[in-house]
Amino acid sequence: MRSTTTGPVTLLAIESSCDETSCAISRDGLILSNIIAGQAVHEQYGGVVPELASRAHMQNIVPVVDAALKEAGCRLDDLNAIAFTESPGLIGSLLVGSQFAKSLALALDLPLLAVHHMQAHVMANLIPGRLPAGPDGSPASVDAPAATALPSFPFLCLTVSGGHTQIVLCHSPLKMEVIGETLDDAAGEAFDKSAKLLGLPYPGGPLIDKYAREGNPHRFSFPEPQIPGLDFSFSGLKTAILYFLQAQTAKDPGFIAASLPDICASIQDRIISILLNKYRKAAQRTGVTDLCIAGGVSANSGLRRAFQELGVREGWRTFIPPFEYCTDNAAMIAITGHYKYLAGDFAPLSVSASARAVW
Repeated sequence: MRSTTTGPVTLLAIESSCDETSCAISRDGLILSNIIAGQAVHEQYGGVVPELASRAHMQNIVPVVDAALKEAGCRLDDLNAIAFTESPGLIGSLLVGSQFAKSLALALDLPLLAVHHMQAHVMANLIPGRLPAGPDGSPASVDAPAATALPSFPFLCLTVSGGHTQIVLCHSPLKMEVIGETLDDAAGEAFDKSAKLLGLPYPGGPLIDKYAREGNPHRFSFPEPQIPGLDFSFSGLKTAILYFLQAQTAKDPGFIAASLPDICASIQDRIISILLNKYRKAAQRTGVTDLCIAGGVSANSGLRRAFQELGVREGWRTFIPPFEYCTDNAAMIAITGHYKYLAGDFAPLSVSASARAVW
């Protein structure tokens, strides 16, 4: 294996867990490029079709990797390691990315870095506009005026996506503890499935956010599940929304069209309150005052605004990744791979992708 101990650390990272094919190049933890290819083919089916996703990854991965290298001004000979998403995700999609990464690492005689997708979402809070922390998690000391403060360890992260909703206690870049998670559906599913009930096209979560900006969040009331501890549940909320819409449209077939902004605002407001009420409880229990959010749903403008406002009231320091690092992307794989590289946490070529993996 080629020496990896001198000079700057340059990584190529691949993300292919669902329906985005992404490649990023990082150097000493700073992101030089982050190319993402989406898959519009799923829109006509109202959700991601695994087989179509796998085929699209096979078509996209070489052009995406080539574009990331060119944008970063980087050659394959400049690389020190290859990072990739090992788990969790759609197994066919993961296999495309993992096999490409392993083949590239073997061909270039480079070490391999296997990354957990959800850990990477948390680590998105340490990228763009932010300088990487040191190996012990302490913020790097720099003179650059554009540097943005990093969360200090330990910090909490509310990770919210289409498939996961978790509260994570982060002790260091590579030591994280899930202290709360959903018992059934994720918050992203609640958004997308509510949108489907409203007749909105897939993906519906961003559309609920769009219409919610024009609506009254207090016009309609939806229940908040009373789940013990720090865990979440969204299945009951989805059922309540279904029954509400059925009852209202039975009385007035034009109800949804006439009240769409208010319905979206009310649904969004309840999902956000469920998330942040638990998050506040987690902060109180742990005593942690640096709090982050991450994952695809952290791109929701209502959640971002409510989280920052709550942080002001509670005296927290709040951190949110830029929009391009909220949804699935390879930059978050690269920053996680960077810390794994520093720790010497390399994976063998025999490593296998896994659809479901425990931290």
